[in-house]
Amino acid sequence: MQRSGRADLPLHGGHVPAWLSQRMTALGAAITESMLLQYGRSEFLSRLSDPFWFQALGSVMGMDWHSSGITMCGPGMWT
Repeated sequence: MQRSGRADLPLHGGHVPAWLSQRMTALGAAITESMLLQYGRSEFLSRLSDPFWFQALGSVMGMDWHSSGITMCGPGMWT
């Protein structure tokens, strides 16, 4: 299946509130552990490299209002 298209993900200012960052870190760790156990490292990295999947994961974790924040904060929460 070939995909084509465009995603409009604007940059925003500000920061993630501490209370949300803590919750996102816990949820991100649980999602990462589950995916690694279920699918393995290669598939997890493959999914993270898909910008639409990456953005959806950020939305699940609570970054749905702040599209640019997930590229900065997300990876730190999944490790």
